[in-house]
Amino acid sequence: MSLFPTPPTRKTDERRRAFFENEELDELAKHYIGNFQRYRENIIVPRNIGPVKIKTNEEKMIEAAMESCVFKSVMACVLGYGLGAAIGLFSSSVNPNIATPGMPEKQQTAREIFREMRATTHSYAKNFALIGAVFSAVECAIETSRGESDWKNGTYAGGITGGLIGLRAGVKAGILGAAGFAAFSTVIDYYMRHR
Repeated sequence: MSLFPTPPTRKTDERRRAFFENEELDELAKHYIGNFQRYRENIIVPRNIGPVKIKTNEEKMIEAAMESCVFKSVMACVLGYGLGAAIGLFSSSVNPNIATPGMPEKQQTAREIFREMRATTHSYAKNFALIGAVFSAVECAIETSRGESDWKNGTYAGGITGGLIGLRAGVKAGILGAAGFAAFSTVIDYYMRHR
């Protein structure tokens, strides 16, 4: 057995040709079309399964920041505030209190109506922001501790969030809030995953 490899014979060269029988045409085709494998830092990435994009360190850092629990909670808080403001504005414009309860004959001014609309809108926005932030933080914490991403995370997070919100009115309200919010979260999660 020799320490030096023997040079390849003509038959192995013909077997290695990928596109054409002519060696020059085959090399030209390999040059323009490329090999079926791409080599980068001793990593072989097959090309035939689709385009492969290797992420840079900056892309990985941004992706890690966007997948963190803090970012998800802040985004849920901001989006919840916006959604709550829109719902509050709609509900206050549909049902404004035209007359004060003590004096039904006195009409409110436009300034008082707008002040009441602002208070209602702000109240809805704060509540939705709180619910979104708590739900997102609890769901992310549960998903991180379980190490799985399935429907159970939303159900558990809904139960905990509903229970915490309902506890302000008492234990019975906390239990009913937990059950209702968990059921609602399960239904929404099922719909989003199976539509």
